[in-house]
Amino acid sequence: QLQLVESGGGLVQPGGSLRLSCAASGFTLDYYAIGWFRQAPGKEREGVSCISSSGAGTNYADSVKGRFTISRDNAKNTVYLQMNSLKPEDTGIYHCAGCVVAGLYMVGSWGQGTQVTVSS
Repeated sequence: QLQLVESGGGLVQPGGSLRLSCAASGFTLDYYAIGWFRQAPGKEREGVSCISSSGAGTNYADSVKGRFTISRDNAKNTVYLQMNSLKPEDTGIYHCAGCVVAGLYMVGSWGQGTQVTVSS
């Protein structure tokens, strides 16, 4: 079964950090650009970041530039999202999926997601 599994979410205070992981099961991530998308209650899905298959190209939403860093370890078949200086508005369910780097478009279906809550 082909799937992406997200982990690493949790409750954190404003200014804190989390690292999310997106692990592939049943296929290799090597050939795919993979991105992170989030959805908060009552809001539309938002593209957060995308990384090319080689890792050489990345893109970020303006709202997270300078705070979030996307990376990948193809040997571990995993993509990461390091989130620093978290804000309450970063709260939401974070999903990983295939993506197009330019424009932060999602391609295909996403995983179950991991909840991130930023609150004091």
